[in-house]
Amino acid sequence: MKLLFDQNILFRILSKIKVHFPEAKQVRQLGIENYSDLEIWKFAKENQFTIVTFDSDFFDLLSLQGHPVNIIWLRFGYTFIYVLSTLLITKASITKDFTTLEAYYKIACLEINN
Repeated sequence: MKLLFDQNILFRILSKIKVHFPEAKQVRQLGIENYSDLEIWKFAKENQFTIVTFDSDFFDLLSLQGHPVNIIWLRFGYTFIYVLSTLLITKASITKDFTTLEAYYKIACLEINN
């Protein structure tokens, strides 16, 4: 499951979740932290990433650009890395299902609340 964390989520999240999400990357790590949202969208599409974000702009892009890029929209305010990583780990099963199972293919956005 290839997750791509946008620039609003610190790259340090990766070390906290690597056991559950070994293919996760952060835009800084890939050298695309200064890309526009649309460029990040295109990168995610070309490289089969699911975007993880606090930003509603990616949901708006989903409406304009359509599927197959999936997004995981974190619907709560910015928080400590420990809190965010714990939440993501507790949601690992649904995240895996969302990103891999054909039954979820038509669902393009998974919203996570804390």
